[in-house]
Amino acid sequence: MVKASLLLMLLLTVLIGMGLRWRESRFATPAIAARNGKAARRPGLLTRGKRNIDRWVTAAAIAAIATIALMGGLHWIRVWIG
Repeated sequence: MVKASLLLMLLLTVLIGMGLRWRESRFATPAIAARNGKAARRPGLLTRGKRNIDRWVTAAAIAAIATIALMGGLHWIRVWIG
């Protein structure tokens, strides 16, 4: 049961992380051009790294909650059935 929950959590983390990345790219606000027609600066390495880490930590937290709910629900179904 422990292996199943770890594999489920890993799978959910990857899927949710991919979904968050897709959502972030789809709903991202376009960079507003600076005055004088210059393009807006691209975010730095640390900013991009922090955003990436935040995305994966969020995905792991959502996956942990979903795994607890799913595995707990399966456990209680097994208890009620007997």
